[in-house]
Amino acid sequence: MTGEAGASAIAVTDALCRPTPNGRQVTGCYMTLTSPVDDTLVSVESPVAALAQVHETRMESNMMMMRELEAGLPLPAGEAVQLKPGGNHVMLMGVREPLRAGQTVALTLTFANAAPVEVTANVGQPPASGEDHSGH
Repeated sequence: MTGEAGASAIAVTDALCRPTPNGRQVTGCYMTLTSPVDDTLVSVESPVAALAQVHETRMESNMMMMRELEAGLPLPAGEAVQLKPGGNHVMLMGVREPLRAGQTVALTLTFANAAPVEVTANVGQPPASGEDHSGH
């Protein structure tokens, strides 16, 4: 959660980045964003990666395709917007050092209107759908 008193502060919860697969320099990060007013997540930066992008996952010609949301991710007022496996997510590319479970990753989220939000994401595997791993 953000500690800012501003009315337009965006709440970020459950930030998580997957460990990088052996020999790969890319990974996905997930979180839930809630904005009190209509806004847009326009960019993400991280010191651990050369590039971070907001991606969407969609079915095209019976294939899962990922691409950058060049116009950003809309955040409707008061609505929790989930970045999750198989859906919209943050893609870290050019990861400088392997990310391992138990580490943390700093992310800076930039919005069209709200002030940037600094997030510390845990590194680990997201829970499988319908399972609660909050005790781990």
